[in-house]
Amino acid sequence: MNKSQVIGIAGGTGSGKSTVADRIVSHLGADSVVIIYQDNYYLDLTHLSIEERAQWNFDHPDAVDAKLMAKHIADLKAGRAIDMPVYDFKTHTRLPDQTIRVEPKPTIIVEGILVLAIKALRSQMDVKLYVETDDDLRLIRRLKRDINERGRTVESVIEQYEKTVRPMHLAFVETSRRFADVIIPWAEYNDVGVEVLINSILGVRARKAGA
Repeated sequence: MNKSQVIGIAGGTGSGKSTVADRIVSHLGADSVVIIYQDNYYLDLTHLSIEERAQWNFDHPDAVDAKLMAKHIADLKAGRAIDMPVYDFKTHTRLPDQTIRVEPKPTIIVEGILVLAIKALRSQMDVKLYVETDDDLRLIRRLKRDINERGRTVESVIEQYEKTVRPMHLAFVETSRRFADVIIPWAEYNDVGVEVLINSILGVRARKAGA
């Protein structure tokens, strides 16, 4: 019987998902946790023009290679290593001949805005977490990230936010919170919430170990 556990962490863009994931790793130990990022599994858009890629809706579940991501989660649960793709957000393509080797570990974190919205991913999770943060804080964080890390302009980030990010958040991301086992507010560091979450994870780990 498989003893590994899968923790799903969802929430809107800029909500603090990666920070929460890092806090879990710091509590459980990096030698026992691996993180699978939805951002690595966007579909490769090399077949589209630069202009068409810029108009792509990255906030819809269909933008994610859910089949590959679900397979990789299943492989890790079965004790098999995977080669996680690397996605370039400046060109909206997967980097050719470049992957990240990920070895199986007892705890698998699956992180991304849509990981609770996609059934093929959600169905493999033992603990499902939704990180909730005010919209204005999330927009500010997204602006900073996309400008500093992805070479975007303020105008392009705001246009994308209004055109796809916010509508898709309301349609798919926010509605997926109903699947969460734990909803954690994250305007600032929520140490109490993290402690509750860690206790839940340890409880699931103990039950699986004793199964």
